[in-house]
Amino acid sequence: QVQLLESGGGLVQAGGSLRLSCTTSGLAFGTAVLGWFRRAPGKDRQFVAATEWQNVYAQYADSLKGRFTISRDDEKGTVYMDMNRMTPEDTAVYYCASRRAGIWAISQYESDYSYWGPGTPVTVSA
Repeated sequence: QVQLLESGGGLVQAGGSLRLSCTTSGLAFGTAVLGWFRRAPGKDRQFVAATEWQNVYAQYADSLKGRFTISRDDEKGTVYMDMNRMTPEDTAVYYCASRRAGIWAISQYESDYSYWGPGTPVTVSA
């Protein structure tokens, strides 16, 4: 059974930084595309970033490029999201997701991800 669990969410002041982590179990981590999504209050869930197997190529939502960085540690089976220069608009529940192992293509579409964590809330105060 594949399980994903996010951690690291919390309250941060505008301009601050936060690192989210997502640990996995039951997943062939080394051959899985991992991604982050977020759902702001009253809005649909949106793509944040994703990374392919070898952590060489990553894709980001255009509005977040330069502030957010996704990375992965295949030995630990963990994917990270470093968030910098945060604004109140970054307030959301952040979700970790994985495509099925063996699928190499990065995707920004929710429907392409088979496994999801429960989410971790992030609040950015003004």
